[in-house]
Amino acid sequence: MPRPIRIVLVEDNEVFRGTLELLLGLRPEVEVVAAVGNGGEVVTAARERSADVVLMDYRLPGLDGVQATAAVRAACPGVAVVCLTASASEREREALLRAGASACLTKDSELDEIVAAIRRAAGA
Repeated sequence: MPRPIRIVLVEDNEVFRGTLELLLGLRPEVEVVAAVGNGGEVVTAARERSADVVLMDYRLPGLDGVQATAAVRAACPGVAVVCLTASASEREREALLRAGASACLTKDSELDEIVAAIRRAAGA
């Protein structure tokens, strides 16, 4: 089996972050290597943990999802970003994609759909 896709999870809601980290941990094709609570921490975490994909919330303290996505793509061009948001307008989703996100899903998406988007983003 190939090495798991290394994920940095960016989510400010601690309960949702922990739950998502636990659920993703059950999937052998992915590995959460870091989980952070704000957009300002993501570039450092992606670099230090050799991430393949960042799973990014839209509404974050400090840098929002668009700003944090652009920062990741500028600092770590080999790292893909998949956004996961509870509520983003069509305009906000378009801004995420323009900033470099490869996909934008809602938080109520099935885990299989989220993992599939991560796999596509990683080229797996």
